[in-house]
Amino acid sequence: MTVLPRAFAWQRTDTTGGEFVTLDDRRGLYAKGTAFAADNALYTCRYDLHTDDGWASTRLEVTAEGAGWRRTLRMERAAGRWRVTTGEQGDLERVLPTAPFSGIEDPDRLHRVLDVDLYNSPLTNTLPVRRLGLHRAEPGRVSTIEAAWVLLPSLAVLPLEQVYEVLPGRQVRYSTEGFTAVLQLDAEGYVVDYPGLATLA
Repeated sequence: MTVLPRAFAWQRTDTTGGEFVTLDDRRGLYAKGTAFAADNALYTCRYDLHTDDGWASTRLEVTAEGAGWRRTLRMERAAGRWRVTTGEQGDLERVLPTAPFSGIEDPDRLHRVLDVDLYNSPLTNTLPVRRLGLHRAEPGRVSTIEAAWVLLPSLAVLPLEQVYEVLPGRQVRYSTEGFTAVLQLDAEGYVVDYPGLATLA
């Protein structure tokens, strides 16, 4: 088992919850994380995340689990295409009747995606920041991407357009579908403060 050299923890500010991750970012990113929350359903989530040397996502494996149910998701990108597989035990719909199916019906909808965005995970906002060099860019630079948004606890996957605008003082304005937040970053591009969601412990 690989021992990873760095660790971060975020405390949720919107609900009871948090995220802990160990990682190696010397050549791209390899991260193993655990999150839990008591928002739309009480759940815990474990994930393994891999990028290539340029910080483009190549694999994400997630297990979400709560009382009486468990869902799994595996996403892999190779030769410009994503493959998505899912599994389920128990009945999440009993706890959360509005929960969508896990995965995505047509993975080809992700053909433009180079970044994964795990729901309410401050870590995954770092992926496009590092891939595009936004943590070192001059204020005013604006980058628009399409991410694979992985919802929790359902593990449904949606293509989602996101906009990152570099602001002074190691900040970026993150916008998507009517939502906007100004993220405070450290010198390496990791989220220190995500207003209304989480702060680095």
